[in-house]
This record gives sequence, structure tokens and C-alpha cells, in this order.
Amino acid sequence: MTRAHRISNLVAVVVPFLAFLAAIVLLWNKAVNVTDLAIFVVMYAITGFGITIGYHRLFTHRAFETSTPVRTALAIMGSMAVEGDVISWVSDHRKHHAFADEEGDPHSPHVHAETGVAGALKGLWHAHVGWMLGGDHTHGRASARRFAPDLLRDRAIRWVNRTFLFWAGLSLLVPFVLGFLLSGLSLVGALEALLWGGLVRIFLLHHVTWSINSVCHFFGRRRFEIEDESRNVFWLALPSLGEAWHHNHHAFPTSAFHGLRPLERLADPSGLAIAAMEKLGLVWNVVRVAPERQASKVAASAA
Repeated sequence: MTRAHRISNLVAVVVPFLAFLAAIVLLWNKAVNVTDLAIFVVMYAITGFGITIGYHRLFTHRAFETSTPVRTALAIMGSMAVEGDVISWVSDHRKHHAFADEEGDPHSPHVHAETGVAGALKGLWHAHVGWMLGGDHTHGRASARRFAPDLLRDRAIRWVNRTFLFWAGLSLLVPFVLGFLLSGLSLVGALEALLWGGLVRIFLLHHVTWSINSVCHFFGRRRFEIEDESRNVFWLALPSLGEAWHHNHHAFPTSAFHGLRPLERLADPSGLAIAAMEKLGLVWNVVRVAPERQASKVAASAA
């Protein structure tokens, strides 16, 4: 990881955090207004689905097929989450699956020599954010040539990748402009919308996403026979748009649906959105895991 990359990651971690602290101060004896909350929710959904449906289920795992315009739109939405360009994100995540919780995994909380409470905390910090900042347990960012050659050959995705900084900036400009217009051309209204729909939204979405790397590889429930330490964490399911059914995902990585049981499916907004897109004809060849295949892994685990 280059020094410039570490610095940009540090800025992406620290600035939204400072904005979150500022939002808490501004909230003292005052509730966030409906306009700012609406902008926050819309921006969180757009950029969150860009990560979960686009970056993760489509580009990383090819859980469904779609047209070039939809692929491009999902890549742009994911870029606006400000979690990195699409090709780097996908490369890192594919490397994570290739070496899940073993040497070579970029962000496992388990790949280090220390034990006890201190070792656990250090591992969780590394998995959550430390791996992006360098340090003793950084196992290296993934090579796009090795882990994402298909995206390197994709002309539309290369274009979105090259223009990542534009989309990251747009994710801040959109709430600013919406706040300006919806508050009656008020600069204060624009800045408040930028705070909530821009920086606070980025902060919360970042930490929910990073919790999949840390929390969902340390706490929670398991039911399938797999070798890594992934877990399902029910209370993270909705804010993560379904990604916290993470043990299910590691058991069946190409499934478009991470919630496999009936109640899990209801708490998998990304899976529900993909199903709706399928009915509208926007996506096709959607990967599903047959109940018999699920049962065989459960049975193997119980044997």
C-alpha cells in the first residue's frame, strides 16, 4: 500500500468521523429536521445498494446478470459510497474469499499471533479499519490483474473506475444541492443536508460495511460446515441491507440472496431489491441456492 493510498484512506476515515461528532453537538436539544433525514435515508439507500447489489453481489460474485447501463449505474452508486473504486474493492473482496481467515486475507480479525483480550481487540481493529491504514497485520491489497481481470476488460467499468473521484464528489454535491433547493435556497439548509446526507451518511455506511469484516467474523451464529470464521449477525442485517447474513454468504458466495430462511429473507433488503429487479426484467440468471443444497451443508455440519 502506497503512502498516498494510506493518507487518502485516513482522510476517508477521519473526516466523516469528525462530521459525526459535529452532528451530535448540533443535535443537542434539537432533532434533525425531516428534510435532512429524508436526504440521509435516500442517499444511504442509493449508495448502500451500490455496494451490496453492485460492488458485492454483481461485480464480486456474479450473482446475476444485467445490462451494461444497469451495471454502469450500480458501479456509479457504489463509487458514491466512497469506499474506494470498484475494481480495487472487488479485488480486495475476492482476495478475502480466496484466503478467508487465513494468511493472505486482507482483513481477517484472526490472522495474527496474539491471543487473549488484547489480541482479540487488536484483530477486530485490524479487520474493521486498521487494514486500510497499514501496520503489522496488513497482508497487502489485492492485485487487480490477479483478482479482477474481468473488470479490467470491461470498458464501462474501467471508465467508472477512472472517474471515481468525480462520483465521490458528486455524493457530497447532491445532498448539498438538494438541501439548498428544499430549504428555500438557504445556505444553512444546504450545509445541514451536506452534513447529514453527505458526511454522516458516509460515516455510518462505512462503519456498517466494515463491521461485516470485523463483527461478522467474530460474533454471531453459524449453521453450515465451512472452514472460515464468518457469522450471521441479525441486528446488523437491516442497516447492512442484508450483508450481515455473512455466514450464509460464505457458505454460498454466489447466491444473490444472503438471507436464506424466511425471516432472514425479510431482513435482506438487497435480496428483495434484486428479486424486484428480476420481475421488472432488469436482471436475469439470478443465482439461488436450492433448499436441498442448504440442507446438505447443515447435515454435514451436524455429522
